[in-house]
Amino acid sequence: MKAVAVRPGVPNSVHMVDAPMPKVGDIPNGRGVLVKVLKVGVDATDKEINEAKYGNAPEGCDYLIIGHEVFGVVKEVGANVTHVKPGDYVTLTVRRPGGSIYDLIGTNDMTSESTYYERGINLRHGYMTEYVVDDAEFVVRMPPGLKHLHILAEPMSCAAKGISQAYEAQRRLKVWRPQKAYVLGVGQIGLLSALVLRLRGIEVYAFARSPAPTPNSKIIEALGAHYVSVKDMGPADVAKKYGKADLIMECTGSSAIAFGAMEMLGHNGALVWASVTGGQNKVEVPGDKINLDWVLGNKLLLGTVNGNRDHFEMGIKDLSQGELMYPGVMQQILTTPVRGLDNYQEMMRLLVEGKSLKVYMEIAEG
Repeated sequence: MKAVAVRPGVPNSVHMVDAPMPKVGDIPNGRGVLVKVLKVGVDATDKEINEAKYGNAPEGCDYLIIGHEVFGVVKEVGANVTHVKPGDYVTLTVRRPGGSIYDLIGTNDMTSESTYYERGINLRHGYMTEYVVDDAEFVVRMPPGLKHLHILAEPMSCAAKGISQAYEAQRRLKVWRPQKAYVLGVGQIGLLSALVLRLRGIEVYAFARSPAPTPNSKIIEALGAHYVSVKDMGPADVAKKYGKADLIMECTGSSAIAFGAMEMLGHNGALVWASVTGGQNKVEVPGDKINLDWVLGNKLLLGTVNGNRDHFEMGIKDLSQGELMYPGVMQQILTTPVRGLDNYQEMMRLLVEGKSLKVYMEIAEG
């Protein structure tokens, strides 16, 4: 069976491997679900894994199959699987359980262990292959009516989780009704975060370097949000011109902007870091000022990583509502298909080039 993999620790090692064909019986207790992979999305995570910035192979293997954003169709299920059946469209979650209490209760995305297991990222093979099998717990059904949005389910789960957790944490304030939100970065997570926030009735400002019009700015404006180019503006300039936000989703992949966002948050506000930075950059921040503002302002910082099945289901509901409120807008994210696993080098070239809003592999029809 064809699969696209890297050799962790070896830069630019993406290659094709012949992987074993999975079977429903590989999963014990009749809980296996065999999925034919139709599409796999790729993003900066896959690029950075190929650059050997992070990622590890499963134990006993010298390669890691990449790809963590998947859309497929069920081909076979075990005897004890009831929530999906052959022919259903599905996506699969990314993180797998370790041994902490959080892992054992189904919130493995919140593990307290330093070792984590993520399909296509760390210690577990991913989805850039022809077939995958997994436990039913990690298989999430997608409505046929969202087939055209396919691989957006995983990034949408990240957006939905980050925002919902901000609301959950802000219950400490008894009453928290954010009116103004900033989205920093307008890649896929930023765009999907803007959708979630607009569905909550919040005024949204999305900040990016490129001046409008761009494909990203058109999506933001179609959501009724404000697109702002900050090519020549720093965090203090943004706060002075646009005021401070009640809620900030930071999705740039830049640690400098992640820390800079701390100067843009208002009293009782929440800042959500969604960026994953794999480099060694160092940034200088006005530490005393930030410390004073945050203590006196009761401000909250939280980090978020890919979600469990609850967040996937939450994100799929948001995608469904988004299609009703803003029909056809989210599909504009899916700009650049690459046909067939054999074209993995073209896929990686497009990722490195960085000019496409969303690159994804079309692996099979279904």
